[in-house]
Parts: sequence; structure tokens; C-alpha cells
Amino acid sequence: MKRWNHKIWNTIAVSAVLAVGILNGCGSTAPNVNAEFFEIQQAFAEDMSKEDVLSSDSMSGEALAFSHEIQTETASENTSDMNVISVEKDAVEKTQVLETKNTADEDSELTLIMVGDILLHTPVAKSGVQQDGSYDFTALFANVKDEVEAADLALVNQEVIIGGTALGITGYPSFNAPFELGDALVEAGFDVVLHATNHTLDKGKKGIANCLSFWQEKYPQITVLGINESREAQEDHIFVYEQNDIRVAVLNYTYGTNGIPMPPDMPYAVNLLDEKKVTADIAKAKTMSDFIVICPHWGTEYQLAPSAEQARWTQIFLENGVDLVIGTHPHVIEPIEWVRDDNGNEMLVYYSLGNFVNWTSSSGKGIANRMVGGMAEVTIARAPDGDVAVKSYGVEPVVCHLSQGANGVTTYFLSEYTEELASQNAILGQDAAFSKEYCINLCEQVWGACGQELQEIRK
Repeated sequence: MKRWNHKIWNTIAVSAVLAVGILNGCGSTAPNVNAEFFEIQQAFAEDMSKEDVLSSDSMSGEALAFSHEIQTETASENTSDMNVISVEKDAVEKTQVLETKNTADEDSELTLIMVGDILLHTPVAKSGVQQDGSYDFTALFANVKDEVEAADLALVNQEVIIGGTALGITGYPSFNAPFELGDALVEAGFDVVLHATNHTLDKGKKGIANCLSFWQEKYPQITVLGINESREAQEDHIFVYEQNDIRVAVLNYTYGTNGIPMPPDMPYAVNLLDEKKVTADIAKAKTMSDFIVICPHWGTEYQLAPSAEQARWTQIFLENGVDLVIGTHPHVIEPIEWVRDDNGNEMLVYYSLGNFVNWTSSSGKGIANRMVGGMAEVTIARAPDGDVAVKSYGVEPVVCHLSQGANGVTTYFLSEYTEELASQNAILGQDAAFSKEYCINLCEQVWGACGQELQEIRK
């Protein structure tokens, strides 16, 4: 993929100092994906308990927000293979094309945002209970709703299955959420719900069936990825969003389902990270789109650096022509970087966005990491030469705020989170190190030299 010289989008101001910091840390260019990942101090992760672990390779992320203005490529770099891919009529008819949500001010561009894991631990579920016994989870998204709605395409990683009250509302280790959580996702403005996670089969075949029925019957306009009602749905359909003559394909897979096997009569129920399947889907997506996004549920829980398995899959994605990777599962934030192969192909990778919402029962050093997450922001545009590429990208850090009672759990942008609020966050009872400064330092640690001036982004 070619990186395009451009001006940063209007809502974000970046100083020259910040730009240098990002180039040196947050958005470092890697000569090859197999090169060693930059070292990340593990002070926050030492002696961390593993309450949410059912598998040794699980993860999620937390972070500080930054934006990045892409630099002009040198004339020596090979971009000859980045021509616009023609769209085949027959292929498009097999795909789901989402109608444009907004009219863009700029020709031939669109904005994509994504948030990380929605974990409905028992206290989070209880926070949605209203006085009349009904559920309402709109509070979770109240402070970020405007930004979600403003995006042309908004994605969310729905970590737990939405199986409804008939299956029992349960937290860790076998999660199930009420349908009202889906209502809140729609109310917040999300367009695409990613369901391929290690918890997808927590309620078995019935959980998936209930979840699919809910989305199909109540919100047919919402795109649900990662779970399937038929083999045809899994094998033949690629989701493509189209706006301003740009087609973006989105794919979603998980590394596993916590050892729970696929239902014998539904071996297609969940999209897994199977190399043969993934590469076939990418090849098909190329015939339907100009730009390919993959959202893998991958990595190792609570680790601030990418794993060897993430590196392996990154190489596979890169070699097969993926343009953007946005990962989930570690429950903490991980680096963002460009990777490049020997042919000059490039790909932007968000290794983990961390948690958007959670209330773990674990305690001890490093638990506060789980309160920090990120909202990925990417502008995709058609360059003057016809190529479709990343025009600008960034991440806005978010903080999950915990308090007891109805509507007591919500998520703030870190830039809008105050020291007073931090002093009232119930996570302090589980990790006394938590503070706003702690969140800022964590973001700097993972994303490099992204200083506190980032907090000015949303002011």
C-alpha cells in the first residue's frame, strides 16, 4: 500500500514536535515485518493476575490518542503495483454493500473508526439495570457517541455474544449479554459489529442463533461479521462498504473459541484464523474492493507487545495484499506501526485497541492497564494518481470509568477525563496505582513519544 502525502483532517491539530514523536515511536516504519518489534517495558504487566484467561494466547489493549500525518514517499520506493482494482459486477452482487451514512466534504475519501473490546463483566451488566428491571446500556457510549456518529464507517469489537435474557445474563467465564446491549451499540452509531472472538461460543449454538436473529430481525441495516448462519454465508459473502467511489472490504476472524468446539451441524458458525480460508477471502475481497481491512482477534492477554503469532499473521496479511489491520483481544493496548515487505508493499497495523469497557474482578499491579483503550481513526482516500490509500491515521485514548449503581459505567476520551474523575474510579480498589497520569504514561510507553500535548487534541 502507498502512503499518501496529505494534510491532516481538520478535527486534529498536531505540532511539529508531536509529529517527530510519532515517527520515532507511535507510527514507526518497519523495513520488514519479521524485524524485531521495538521493546516495550513491562513494568505495568509484572505480577499481573489472569482472571479472564481461558487460553494462554488472549489479549486486549489500552492507550493514549495520537494522530499522524503521513510523509511523502521517496521516488525510489516501488509503488507501481498499487493500481486501483477494478470491481467485478458479479462479485459485487454477492457482497453486502452498506449505504453511505454521511456526505463527505471531500471527494473520494471516507473515515473509519473502531473501538476495542466490549466486555460485559457482571458489574457492567448490573450497571445497565434500571429501576423497573429493564436494561439500558446507552451510558456506556454517551461520551463518545458524537465521534462514532461522525465517522462514515464505525466498527466495534463485541467481545461477548448477545444471546438475550432467555439464556441467562452471565459474566466471566461464560459471557452472555442482553439484547439491550445491541440496542445501545446501534444508538451510539456503530455500523459494523465484529463477533469473532474467543467468547463467541460461550452459549453454544443457541447463543449464536439468538444473536443473529436479534440483529437480522431488529437491525437489518447493521452489518454483523465473524458469525454465520450457513456455510454459504461464510464462504460466499464479503462485506464491502462503498462511499465516494471507494470500496472498502472488512474481514473478521478469531484465533479460537476457548477450546469450545464448533456445533457439529454448524462447523461454519465462527470465522477462525485459518490460513487457507483467510487467504481465499482476501483474494476474493481484492476483486470486490479497493482497500482491505482485517480485524483479527489475536495475541496474548495483558501483554503490551505483539506476540510471535501476531507477527506471523501480520506477515501473511501483508504478503496477501491487506491494507489495514486493527486487532483486538489482549485487553491492553499494543503498538501501531507500518510494516513493509521486500516488494515495497506496506500495511498499517493496530496490534490491539485494548478494552473499551470492562470491570475485571482481578486485583494487583497492572490491573489498571485494562481501563485504557483506544479509538482507531483512519481516513482512506483516492490519491490524484488513482491509488486508494491511508490518507491519515491516529488513535484517541479512552478510559473506562467505573462506579456502582445504574448507569455507573461509562467510557471517556482520555483528553476529557479529569483527575477528579480518576480519583473516583472504582478500579482504585483493585489497583491503587490508577490515575489520569498513569493512563497518559501507559500510552506514552506503548505508543512511543506521544506526550501529554495529545490531550489537547479534543479541546
